[in-house]
Amino acid sequence: MVRIGYFLSCECFGPRELLHQARAAEQAGFDRLWISDHFHPWTEEQGQSPFVWSVIGALSQVTSLPIMTAVTCPLIRMHPVVVAQAAATAGVQCGGGFTLGVGTGEALNEHVTGAPWPAADVRLDMLGEALEIIRELHGGREVTFRGEHYTVDHARIHTRPAAPVPIHVAGFGRRAARMAGSRGDGFCTVVPDAELVREYREAGGNGPAQAGMKVCWADSEDQAVKTAHRLWATDLLPGALPSTLSRPRDFARAAELVGEDAVRDTFACGPDPERHLDRLREYLDAGFDEVYVQQMGPDQDRFFEAWAEQVLPHVPG
Repeated sequence: MVRIGYFLSCECFGPRELLHQARAAEQAGFDRLWISDHFHPWTEEQGQSPFVWSVIGALSQVTSLPIMTAVTCPLIRMHPVVVAQAAATAGVQCGGGFTLGVGTGEALNEHVTGAPWPAADVRLDMLGEALEIIRELHGGREVTFRGEHYTVDHARIHTRPAAPVPIHVAGFGRRAARMAGSRGDGFCTVVPDAELVREYREAGGNGPAQAGMKVCWADSEDQAVKTAHRLWATDLLPGALPSTLSRPRDFARAAELVGEDAVRDTFACGPDPERHLDRLREYLDAGFDEVYVQQMGPDQDRFFEAWAEQVLPHVPG
């Protein structure tokens, strides 16, 4: 059965606004929550970047919906042992309803410690090592580890949920999808790519295949396109740019190359529920089990009202 969740954007909203959106999502009939994990927003226009683990603690007190980070990079800015402890605490706070989503990250968030930014294949190797450490710690054991990328010295997590926190692996390419299938409890991405789902399944993945999608509900399509272009033209940057640019102003300059027509063609914009359902069907037809929808812009309450009445009741089963 398809599940539709809501995607909380830490790049665009402060912690109190995110709590309001989580409550509204639950009341509107969304099944679960994603929340982004950023140190910087993509652009200054987006304007926020609250510490996700503090927000998750607060979310656990205002909603009963399952929560997942989409996604945390446990490589550079935060050592895997710190991510393991944070995720274990979130698992306790959420009563077992927390999932750790992990990925190889972006220089935008990870360069802040001054550490070098590795190549993509190196980061994927680092992620594999980080997964090994996190799973060992979530098993309750005292861990000493000497790897190619990380060292752990007699670490043990004492506050843990009754069962280890599930870990879902994010990816945009074949190797990451296969790692999710062989080493993760689920797979997540943001593109309606059936080939990625197939790679995940063929590598042994039997957990949920999840995807995020952005929409902009507004009074008119033109108004929605302008909002989406102003805030999220960065989503349309090609190739390695999203993972290698290091400052919000770099993303803002690069996004100047993205026209409004490209935004109009990519996102479901405006007040036509069929346009939103058509976009959603692309993900369902690609084989995704869960889709997490993010409303672009400040008009969150109108979005929740419209989707509760005009979209969610018509989602294919």
